[in-house]
Amino acid sequence: MRVELLAGNNIKKRIKMIAAAGKLSRTKGDVFEVLDSCEVYEKNLGLVKAILGMGHKSIMEHDYFVFAIGDVTPIIEQTIIGYRLTSFTIKSGRETNFKSAGHYTPTFKDKDNNLVANQQELVDRYNSHMDMLFDEYENYINKGVKEEDARFVLPYSFLTNIIMGCNAHELERMINEFLYGKLSKIDEIKKFGEELLKIVSSKAPYLTPHINGNGYQLDDWYDKYRIGGDIKTYDKVRLVSSTPHIDEKIILSTIMYHEQVTEEQAKKILKRMQKSNPNIMAELMNEIKYSNEQRELEQVNFQFEIPISLIVLKHLTRHRMHSLLVPSFVPMWDLSNYQTPPSIKKIDLEHYQELQKINLEEYQYFKSLGIRDEDLIYFYLCGTFTNVVTTMNGRSLEWISRMRCCNKAQWEIRNIANEMVRQVKEVAPVYGTCLGASCEAFLTCPEGRESCGKVKVLRGEK
Repeated sequence: MRVELLAGNNIKKRIKMIAAAGKLSRTKGDVFEVLDSCEVYEKNLGLVKAILGMGHKSIMEHDYFVFAIGDVTPIIEQTIIGYRLTSFTIKSGRETNFKSAGHYTPTFKDKDNNLVANQQELVDRYNSHMDMLFDEYENYINKGVKEEDARFVLPYSFLTNIIMGCNAHELERMINEFLYGKLSKIDEIKKFGEELLKIVSSKAPYLTPHINGNGYQLDDWYDKYRIGGDIKTYDKVRLVSSTPHIDEKIILSTIMYHEQVTEEQAKKILKRMQKSNPNIMAELMNEIKYSNEQRELEQVNFQFEIPISLIVLKHLTRHRMHSLLVPSFVPMWDLSNYQTPPSIKKIDLEHYQELQKINLEEYQYFKSLGIRDEDLIYFYLCGTFTNVVTTMNGRSLEWISRMRCCNKAQWEIRNIANEMVRQVKEVAPVYGTCLGASCEAFLTCPEGRESCGKVKVLRGEK
């Protein structure tokens, strides 16, 4: 693991900016006069610490950092993507060959955090198993399977690289969670938190007093309620619930917005409009669809159950404006639930299934030795299924469908998005005209030279 600070090194300039933000609300003069009064670094740092000590942490959001994060596993990747106020660029798993990426090897411990016996023997066996899975990944590529499908046999121990940007407030929350929260039981995540803290200690000294673990629970509070039993993957994507009368709700919202009337008055106005123009709802929805803000679409919500593979989960997680519930990596999920790429089904389904069985047996062997789940999570394969639940508003769903229903999208997330759209269109046909790939909903394509060409067909072009 290697973590370096790319942006945010000019500590005096950054502290001046934060101090000015802290002084602005209660100091005479305009913003530029306040900035001019913040010229002494030591005074600025003292002021920032004092303001934060009073609990006014919003000023930290003016401080921003960019990190280069090298040689970490998707465990780190998926964890930090879940922080909604961060920005990421991640090495593509669809178009990158990970054969030489390397893998992470944990130190195997028992439930009491003690090293288990025969450590080197276990490490050798684990590494041999991981090497085998990487060899199988390469074999699939040599057989003509694309990287994006071959990666489904890769273990979740493979190493990847990330550029991450976040403000200091979010960074403080992340480090506290990684060092003191339930995620700290995973050694790799705790090590990542320690690396971030090293940088913060020298580059943002005002933060360190607030990285103390106060309020962070090491144990999962739900453990005492858990009833156990087998956790099965959802059969399919399902629309669990939604705002009643979606189409009408959106149109009434736009009338209330523009006419400054109550909902009851808006209903009367809509009835009058429909008498003179039976297609008014469709026409108004079309105007909303092409507007810049689309705030009316945010007035309706949808909740979905989604079965999804681990490697594709990040395609959904990185859409920030929805409330996604992803299970913790521990307790371990059922490794016998997994996604099978269609291309692998055609080439050698039985061998793929055998690899899943071998991986499950190897995990069970390590588990039988009393090794804690936090060290066994690297036996997850990229194709391992998990269940997620998410709630999103109409604008977020519209944006997700633009990106993920596209023919250029990865096939699993495309199938998920298409099914979400299909089910929503059944309950909201007028709003449904806003959904789908950009070419279908807007007759435009953002892919440029890489366009699949469907938009030309839909436009009736040659």
